[in-house]
Amino acid sequence: MFSEVKKCLMLAVPLAGAQVAQSATGFVDTVMMGWLGSQTIASGGLGTVIFTFSLLIFSGIVSAVSPLAAQAYGAGNKEKVGTIVRLGLGISLVLGIPITLLLYNGGALLLLLGQDANTVALTEIYLRAIALGFIPGLGFAVLKSFLSALLQPQLIIVTVVLGTLFNITANYVLMFGKLGFPALGLAGIGWASTLSLWSMFITLAVYICNQPRFAVYGIFRPSSQEAFPLEHRRIVGEIFQVGLPIGGLIAVEGGLFTVVTLLIGQLGTNALAAHQIALQTISMSFQMAVGISLATTVRVGLLAGQNDLVGTRLAGYVGIAIAALAMGVVALAFWLVPKSIISLYIDINNQNNADVVALAVKLLAVAAIFQIVDGVQVTAAGALRGLKDTRIPMLIGFFAYWCVGLFTGYTFGISLGSGAIGLWWGLAIGLASAAIILTWRFSTRKTNNY
Repeated sequence: MFSEVKKCLMLAVPLAGAQVAQSATGFVDTVMMGWLGSQTIASGGLGTVIFTFSLLIFSGIVSAVSPLAAQAYGAGNKEKVGTIVRLGLGISLVLGIPITLLLYNGGALLLLLGQDANTVALTEIYLRAIALGFIPGLGFAVLKSFLSALLQPQLIIVTVVLGTLFNITANYVLMFGKLGFPALGLAGIGWASTLSLWSMFITLAVYICNQPRFAVYGIFRPSSQEAFPLEHRRIVGEIFQVGLPIGGLIAVEGGLFTVVTLLIGQLGTNALAAHQIALQTISMSFQMAVGISLATTVRVGLLAGQNDLVGTRLAGYVGIAIAALAMGVVALAFWLVPKSIISLYIDINNQNNADVVALAVKLLAVAAIFQIVDGVQVTAAGALRGLKDTRIPMLIGFFAYWCVGLFTGYTFGISLGSGAIGLWWGLAIGLASAAIILTWRFSTRKTNNY
């Protein structure tokens, strides 16, 4: 058991660090939006949620590369590993083009959803700048899955940290017009994120191309076979078979948060600003659990490829336990020092922000409660993903998030009038339901049926 804990941590720590650093792009964007005022943080934060939500869904689809490549790597089939990754990159391009166009023209859709016209006008400025970073974001997800499957996560965290530092610098330069650039305000934040996403994708691609140990996989080598052979069609089908439910699970969970954001947007600017602060905070801390979940997927997939039935089960349980412990530590911070966290976004001593601060403190208190169950549910889903079990977890997620979480949140927050607090309690109850059911699913899953 201790050996598995060590192996999981060796993979989980860099992946979790990379996830946290990568989410810092949205975190830094939101913090720096606060420098431009409450209206900007509300509008830009809404754009951040939309872009991040879209990128998470489609990154989830192409992240099927991770369990498929891990199982092929565990079975010693290097040629198949390379084919999976090449096809994953192709799928990223095919999916990325239409979504980029949709994001670029997202303002009209927001108006149809009842958002304030002034808020939408600013949100559209941000979305049009960051939309061009969507395709490299997907490509980065594929290359990250490849390196993770080969148990080579170290470069991922280095790349993401450097990309985040670049994003912070570019934010400042483009927001305020430094070094001869025009002051672009909110648009500058979006362009900085786009440049950061491109830099991270190019860095991983150049590294893989220039490392001899990766040459055997031929990731960027054109195939000498027919244009689209039967084996490639089969692998594409498997990527979508595994990946679509992964994206679907992310969509139903992220969709819950997005719908709650839209509902809170109708409660006023202060409620939306407080929600954005709390949501961005938990989104960043949640990335630790996502990193642990990714590591669990790889460990379970690798051992499944080796037909190690006992090790496969143990790897899943170890990952779930580590995630619960890590998120428990985060929950303590939310309870003990909420105002210190909020002060990262806005001036808590400014009386104009008093209502936003008071509500954000209450939302973080609720968030602390569901941090642990959120970590458990995403890691349990990751363990099932390693077994290529993704369709049923998607259905479980739909039931827990929408039938339980949204119904409960709407009842408390809108029908009973408790506002943002009630909606957030709905999130907590939905996530707790998912944690219980997904963990039960893994505990009863037949690990010899991949």
